[in-house]
Amino acid sequence: MTSAYHVPVLLQPSLDGLAIDPSGTYVDVTFGGGGHSRAILDVLGPDGRLFAFDCDPDAAQNAPADERFTLVPENFRYIRNFLRLHGVNTVDGILADLGVSSHQFDTADRGFSTRGDGALDMRMDPRLPEGANALIGSNDTQGLTQILRNYGELPRPHLAARALIEAHAADAKWSTARLSDILRPLAPRGKEAQYLAQAFQALRIAVNDELGALEDLLRASLDLLPEGGRLSIISYHSLEDRMVKRFMRAGNLEGEVPKDLRGQHLTPFDKVTGKAIAADDEETAHNPRARSARLRVAQRNNIKPQRS
Repeated sequence: MTSAYHVPVLLQPSLDGLAIDPSGTYVDVTFGGGGHSRAILDVLGPDGRLFAFDCDPDAAQNAPADERFTLVPENFRYIRNFLRLHGVNTVDGILADLGVSSHQFDTADRGFSTRGDGALDMRMDPRLPEGANALIGSNDTQGLTQILRNYGELPRPHLAARALIEAHAADAKWSTARLSDILRPLAPRGKEAQYLAQAFQALRIAVNDELGALEDLLRASLDLLPEGGRLSIISYHSLEDRMVKRFMRAGNLEGEVPKDLRGQHLTPFDKVTGKAIAADDEETAHNPRARSARLRVAQRNNIKPQRS
């Protein structure tokens, strides 16, 4: 099921980044098709443990029958609480492959893709109270403008926001194809596909509070990773990547490196990767989704974090 559900991106570099101890405890916070998890299990010994998180119920079909493996059907923002329920307070490594799985993109009625036509939903977790259609209806022009600007970096987001608000007032329920039809005339000539992708991304991020969840995960990693523990994160757009880069550099979300009285840096992570690792030409040829992927890895040191 893994290959049909989702092709894991930057598989070997992300595993190398974890520097897996065969007897260690690891967490794959974005289980999806299980590609990264299965590769971790291949390296773990009989005493190793792997926990995986995924709030999408479709992912459960990919869970391997392995006594070393535990799937937690929850959002990874709650990683600390659910690991504690399993008696785990620290782990040796955390892996995240952020964004949307191939399965979610390819399932039209989930509403994630500009391709095809489906319900305007975009919820990764169907238990969330509000999908994209309801999100548009619950916002005014100012609120929707902020979403499109901050999460999609859309040019002239106020025009798109106004068009969506007016369309929703005329017809309170519509599909992804209708969303594309409303926004396409506002796109810069020749960049229609990019514009629509940015708009869909913005609504999806807002619906799922993806950046908020990432913030919670990063903060939790400070407590979950002991000295020597690894954080390996693959991101797909600049909003995520900037957040991860700042956090690994400074140990906080502001990116301001704390210093002691002598001016020595007090960052709780040491970077394992200098620049972000990108997929090579061979991988992008076989998996176009990998083109935008960026991997960053850091290792926890013994410095006490300065809380933000």
